[in-house]
Amino acid sequence: MLKSYLTKKQQGFSLFEILISLVILGFGILGLANLQSKLQLSDIETYQRSQAILVLDDMANRLKNNASSASDYVSTDPIGTGDAQPTTCSALSGANRDICEWSNILKGSSENLGSDTVGAMKDARGCITLIQTPDPTKGICTPGIYQIDVAWQGMLSTTTPTNTCGQGSYGDDNFRKVISSQITIGLPSCL
Repeated sequence: MLKSYLTKKQQGFSLFEILISLVILGFGILGLANLQSKLQLSDIETYQRSQAILVLDDMANRLKNNASSASDYVSTDPIGTGDAQPTTCSALSGANRDICEWSNILKGSSENLGSDTVGAMKDARGCITLIQTPDPTKGICTPGIYQIDVAWQGMLSTTTPTNTCGQGSYGDDNFRKVISSQITIGLPSCL
C-alpha cells in the first residue's frame, strides 16, 4: 500500500513539473517573438537610413555639379512628401529640374508596388538651406555653405533631432529621423 501511494504522488509531481515547464517555455517564446519584432523594426530603420544616405548624396552631387546656381537650390519649404512638384520633370531645367526629380525620389518614385510608390523612406522630405552666403569680394572670398537635410518617419521612438527639417510633420517628433550634410561651394573668381 505504501508503494502505490508513493507512485501516485510521484505521478502528480511530474505533472506539476510539466505544467511549470510549459509556463516557462511560453514566456520564453513570447520573449523571442518580442525580440523578433524589434529586430524587424531595426532592419526597417537601417534600410530607411541607407536610402536616406543615397538620396542625400544624390542632391549633394546635383548641387556640386551646378555650383554656379547653388543659391537656386535653397528651399523655404520641405521638398518631397506634401510638396507641389509635378511627377514629370522633363519640361523643367537646371535647379528646378533637379529639385523636381529629387522630390520624386523622396516620394519613392524609383520603385513601385502596383500603383503605390515604395522606393524611399516613409513620408520623406528634404530641405536645402544656406548656412553661409558666398562673398566674392576681393580679399574676403567667402565660399557658400549649404546644408542638405533628409527627414522621414521612423519606426522607433528616439530623441528629438535638433535639425528642423520636417519638424511637426510626423506627430511625435521623437519618430522623426533626420540626416544632414553640409556642402561648401568655392568661388572660382577668387582663385
